[in-house]
Amino acid sequence: MLASYASALERYRTNLSAGRGYSEHTIKGYLTDLADLADFLEVQGMPSPSEIDLESLRAWLYTLSERGLAKSSMARKTAAVRSFTAWMFEQGELSSDPGLRLRTPKANKSLPKVATREAMAEIFDVLEASVLSGEPTAFRDLLVVELLYATGARVSEIAGLNLSDIDDNRRLIRVVGKGNKQRMIPYGLPAEAALKAWLEQGRPKLVSPQTSFELLINSQGKRLGTRQIYEVVAKALAGTAIGSAGPHALRHTAATHLLDGGADLRAVQELLGHASLGTTQIYTHVSIERLKEGYNSAHPRA
Repeated sequence: MLASYASALERYRTNLSAGRGYSEHTIKGYLTDLADLADFLEVQGMPSPSEIDLESLRAWLYTLSERGLAKSSMARKTAAVRSFTAWMFEQGELSSDPGLRLRTPKANKSLPKVATREAMAEIFDVLEASVLSGEPTAFRDLLVVELLYATGARVSEIAGLNLSDIDDNRRLIRVVGKGNKQRMIPYGLPAEAALKAWLEQGRPKLVSPQTSFELLINSQGKRLGTRQIYEVVAKALAGTAIGSAGPHALRHTAATHLLDGGADLRAVQELLGHASLGTTQIYTHVSIERLKEGYNSAHPRA
């Protein structure tokens, strides 16, 4: 990569890290995409990022589409470029922002997989029965599934919970979501009971010298990781129609069941921590599809 591009991308990395609160994963993805763009532009005879224009960006995206890149990947790369050109324009290194006119490819959206209410009831029956063994991990696993389903939180948000994030008087948890944004999420009585049982009968048996303030811990007394939570959820969902899905399936399920029960769409948006209402609206489609399925199977003249 030419020095001019390397310098611009390094300064852009600093901006993302310091000013925008992006995760390290997002920053790495953006810079990988932009490095690919820089390689393309160099071959096209554009030695400086100050020469970037709309046509060169379109040409790059066209070559990517010709490679058979998925629309979701194309959309991510487009977002990276638009963010970069906007920053270049703000810095005065571009006379105009070509990214403003760059269309984002529409990703093919499929409806998320959602467990039924009956399936969730069966899952909790199994988890509650396992608690009778007295195994501390059984108390923890029940709490993990209860919290994910009760709150609709992301797996990283649940894994990152500390004891101080629990407001048991008001039945609220404080989570840190994307962009380091905090939000408070309510939980119900079953989750409250699971939390109480874990703190009194499960967690004390797993505490070690390495344990400090983490809510969920593993058998070594360390914070329970997202991969371990995935395994807990996959095992719980294995017997349902959606199969061994991960924690995000419980997030989908929580949102859909809330809307099925009459919750306001904007309230669900706040609960899930979505920046855009459009992201939350996917669950209205799920609810409508479930309504159609019920109608077709039950109505004599469907």
